[in-house]
Amino acid sequence: LSVFFHFQNMYQEDFRNMTEGTRNSSDSSSAFFHSSTMSAILVAVYSVALAGGGIGSITMSFVLLKMNTLSVTTTAIVNLVVVHSLLLFTVPFRLHYYVKKKWIFDVPFCKMVSAMVHIHMYLTFIFYVITLVIRWLIFFQWKDKVEFYRKLHAIAASAAVWVFVMVFGVPLFYFEYGRSGLYSNTTCFKFHKELQHESVKALNYTVIVAVALISCVLLGLQIFILVKVERKFSNSLCSHQEFWAQVKNLIFIWVIIICFLPYHLFRAYYIQYVSDFDQLESYNEVFLSLTALSCLDLLSLMVSGS
Repeated sequence: LSVFFHFQNMYQEDFRNMTEGTRNSSDSSSAFFHSSTMSAILVAVYSVALAGGGIGSITMSFVLLKMNTLSVTTTAIVNLVVVHSLLLFTVPFRLHYYVKKKWIFDVPFCKMVSAMVHIHMYLTFIFYVITLVIRWLIFFQWKDKVEFYRKLHAIAASAAVWVFVMVFGVPLFYFEYGRSGLYSNTTCFKFHKELQHESVKALNYTVIVAVALISCVLLGLQIFILVKVERKFSNSLCSHQEFWAQVKNLIFIWVIIICFLPYHLFRAYYIQYVSDFDQLESYNEVFLSLTALSCLDLLSLMVSGS
């Protein structure tokens, strides 16, 4: 009889330990995973992006009303204002989460807020490339000016870009993002389990290489142009308008190098070791938050008089 009670006590203890372990595991999966330092950094970065980006977008909107609406460059800047505004709309929800340390909205909205940072980053990158290429075409005198024939053409070109994003980009994030695991309703921006799939890894590595190569090409071409301008106007370089026009092109390239490139370079390491170090998730979020600082580009253009 004593042996029976002994085994019964062991069973009850094991069952209690298993229950507590399951509960602790569940609690850890739903816990806020950023340290106080990381949370402070994220709040600071997104607050700067929200304030500076908001001022820049509003100010640039008034300036664009006076500009040539047929210009391809103007159309690209208009779309840049739109994509910045969409990101800035989601930033307060991120700040609320980082401050309160709990996601109080539903999971689909979390996916949308999380996806918006990535959509913003790549659309901004595309509009930068378009703007730089057009300015370089004019510099090399391949084109006197690059314009749409009608305002309707400018609207159609912009609509085509956004339709492509809505048809291919948004469904990809909404239906595939967070599909590979169970995620807590009280946490957000924690979808690293998707990286267990080799196809997702391959896609990420492809994007990383593409962004890195394009960034290097853009920087190399701009340096080549600056050297060419320096040789042409060596005697009165600083007083020549063409030199300063090319210097202002560096605003776009520096944004790419400072805001976009670090995230992609770190992500190559993050993808490889995310399952080994939990803290890498926080580092990845910090590098991702740097991409939101690209919203300061419009303010920089206004300050520099571009």
